[in-house]
Amino acid sequence: MTKRNAAAVASVADQGVAALTNIAVVVCAARQSTAADFASFAVVYTVFALLLGVAGAYVGQALVLRRGPDDELHGHCVASGAFTFYASALLGAALSLVTFAIPGGIAGGLAALGLVLPVVLTQDTLRYAFAVLHRPHLALAADTVRCAVAIPVLALQPYGTGPGRMVLVWGLSALPAVLLSVLLLARLARGAVRGAVRGARVRALLDPRHLGRRFAVEFGVGNGASQLAIVGLGVLGSPLAVGALRGASTLFGPMNVLFNAATGFGPPLLSRVRTPHGQARAAALVGGGLAAVAALVATALAVLPDGLGRELLGDTWESAARLLPATGSQYAAMAMGTCGLLLLRVLAPRATLSIQVVFSAVSVASLLTGYAVGGVPGAAWGLCVGSAVKAGAVWLRAALELRTVVRH
Repeated sequence: MTKRNAAAVASVADQGVAALTNIAVVVCAARQSTAADFASFAVVYTVFALLLGVAGAYVGQALVLRRGPDDELHGHCVASGAFTFYASALLGAALSLVTFAIPGGIAGGLAALGLVLPVVLTQDTLRYAFAVLHRPHLALAADTVRCAVAIPVLALQPYGTGPGRMVLVWGLSALPAVLLSVLLLARLARGAVRGAVRGARVRALLDPRHLGRRFAVEFGVGNGASQLAIVGLGVLGSPLAVGALRGASTLFGPMNVLFNAATGFGPPLLSRVRTPHGQARAAALVGGGLAAVAALVATALAVLPDGLGRELLGDTWESAARLLPATGSQYAAMAMGTCGLLLLRVLAPRATLSIQVVFSAVSVASLLTGYAVGGVPGAAWGLCVGSAVKAGAVWLRAALELRTVVRH
């Protein structure tokens, strides 16, 4: 196996391990919590997912675009890790302070999240660092350690564990992986560590021209808006709704691994197809295949005995099971939308931002309207409608771009 193939295998394996960890965390939390406590945990975990996405966009996505000699890349990687640690420590402190205004178990969970935020966000940034240094096997090693520690530690928590303790245990379980990542990066970077942390590279991430600002905006309008709406639903409306939505989406976690793989490897593979129409056919074929997989997963979950369902999600299974048809349909729509966006990135990269802005607002409106009309099932179907409309708009824009290509 060549080095390039080995790196690709390690990258895919790392995505799989990270996704498995995220799924297992939610499953363990659901099994060890009451439905009400898991609902509060789900709200906090959604806040974390939002902050993780912003950090990944602002720091990670800009970092992987860096090019240059090894010593410069080492400096950028160390600086990005240091910046993430400093920024998340400040953000975590602010998050812990504002929780007094939030009711119930959500406050304790958010306070705990504030304490562990530097650990979990720094660990994710170091994954990007190993990617840019072409050392995906090191990221895989650290993520394997995290998975090996997090799952048993969470599984050993007694039934009825509150959201504050659950979040604290989950966050601290990432500490061995962070320490391993820091040691591995320090060994690679060596002399770059002191200069990068104390020098101008950390401050450069605050520069108005930093590419991460654009990526963070794209994340905010693309994924962050709907996640923020779900958080608002939990804080101002019903935390149980967020718990049910999180439980149902967790059961489709393997689909997220496939989506991430398509996003990471799709554009280079599509670029190898000679004609735009050939690229469109390839993207549609992959999208249809992923949609079929989502339908199969939904069918398998629909016939799952209640006993097995409770083994997976504990008290949350009953409410999550009612959402499976809507969530399965949403993931099928997301499959087509994801592949359509990949096609647009190849045909017309500038076209994606406007679509993300407009149809993310549509998704939020659909979510809130669905909840107002039909409660938690209505919210799930609202998310499905939003994803379907977005997918339709993406493919319509792709068809217009293909016509333009033919005319020229």
